[in-house]
Amino acid sequence: MSDSQPQPASPPQPPQASFQIEKIFVKDLSLEIPNAPQIFVEQVQPQLDVQISTEVSRFADNLFEVMVSATVTAKAGERTVFLAEAVQAGIFSISNVAQQDLEPLLAVGCPTVLFPYLRETISDLVTRGGFPPVLLAPVSFEALYLQRLQQQQQGGPQKELAR
Repeated sequence: MSDSQPQPASPPQPPQASFQIEKIFVKDLSLEIPNAPQIFVEQVQPQLDVQISTEVSRFADNLFEVMVSATVTAKAGERTVFLAEAVQAGIFSISNVAQQDLEPLLAVGCPTVLFPYLRETISDLVTRGGFPPVLLAPVSFEALYLQRLQQQQQGGPQKELAR
């Protein structure tokens, strides 16, 4: 007979972290051309102002809605050539992620996934309005997140994410 020593029990494994894209969709879309049709026959080189913002909400146990919004205002002098607004949203399933990792995932990772869709939506919307496409420049959501954290630590007001 052999002495069978009981094997030490292996420590329980923590549950596997999970991140999944459930749905990507356009939540809101708007194009205003207040000076049409005259603006189309004038030779104008509009100046563009682009504002980007993000928003996150938890709406079920492991489900989060993340939204990235873009507002593009084209002006020629004081006149608005067009105003294009789009909100690109996504539903993300996230479970077993440590709390300290969850906020950066929602503030950086998810918007980074959504941004190419937002970029295409804005370009398509402006083109359908009769203007040359507007291609949004890449955005560093990590830099915006770190800037927001720094403002919170300094007790400053939270600003909308803009570039």
